[in-house]
Amino acid sequence: MPDLDLIVIGEINPDLILRGPELIPAFGQVEQTVDDATLTIGSSSVIMACGAARLGLRTAFVGLVGDDQLGCFMLDAMQRRKVDVSACVRDRAYKTGLSVILSQPQDRAILSYLGATAALSMKHIDPVMLRRARHLHVGSYFLLEALQSDLPALYAQAHDMGLSTSLDTNWDPLGEWDSGLARVLRECDVFLPNKAEAQLISRRQDLREAMELLSSQVPVLVVKLGAEGARARQGKETVYAPSLKVSVVDTTGAGDSFDAGFLYGYVNGWCLREALQLGCACGSLSTRAPGGTEGQPTLAQARDALAHASYSAHRTAGA
Repeated sequence: MPDLDLIVIGEINPDLILRGPELIPAFGQVEQTVDDATLTIGSSSVIMACGAARLGLRTAFVGLVGDDQLGCFMLDAMQRRKVDVSACVRDRAYKTGLSVILSQPQDRAILSYLGATAALSMKHIDPVMLRRARHLHVGSYFLLEALQSDLPALYAQAHDMGLSTSLDTNWDPLGEWDSGLARVLRECDVFLPNKAEAQLISRRQDLREAMELLSSQVPVLVVKLGAEGARARQGKETVYAPSLKVSVVDTTGAGDSFDAGFLYGYVNGWCLREALQLGCACGSLSTRAPGGTEGQPTLAQARDALAHASYSAHRTAGA
């Protein structure tokens, strides 16, 4: 039997989160103050892995960092959150990346230095790790420049070993929304974009049209709608779940915590609606604290929140 539930492949970098009501940088050597600053565990893929481990999934991570203080900071933080980092590679030829997040209560802007992320390739992935797991998740596809062309083969290899697979592309900094993604989706079991990403990838502004097109390419499509909740489609079944009403402190990583919740249900054979509800609960609850991981719930906490749910006033049309 596999000794891991989940392997996550993706970027590793800390977040420097700056908070304030109106964070708009001004050039011309203008100095501005912010309300708060926090250096914390970051990167979409790592936040997702930490959320999965918090829920109880036996989780390992595969990634590349520099042999530097930021790399050590991240690996130590992941280990404290019960993520197995034994397959992560330190290489002094690279620098660990960093993201600066300008965080407002309901939105954020992100400035990222990719560092080692863009160099992560198949040579850094030990196939023995795949044999140990039940599910493979890849995050931040558009940042993994050296790995993109090999992902279809990696997913096919994972399927041959009995693993299911999932993908969250996150944002494309180049604005092209392609990079061979169609080939990857043909080998993917679960695709987890947010609304804007789904529209841009499908080239469809209407969400229903976007979901119709993307769901024809993957068995399970899940579209995150932020404060409005999420929609999922599997075959002819389409379900909706609202977000929970919480006091929002920081939305950083909410979509990644959603991924962790949904995949917990998926890997454990839950029905589509229950997995979607858990995803929405995890995403909502994660916004109660600064950073992407501090507010992540345990499975018991997420279930309790769902049992006593007060739902957000934001709902999608027709939901």
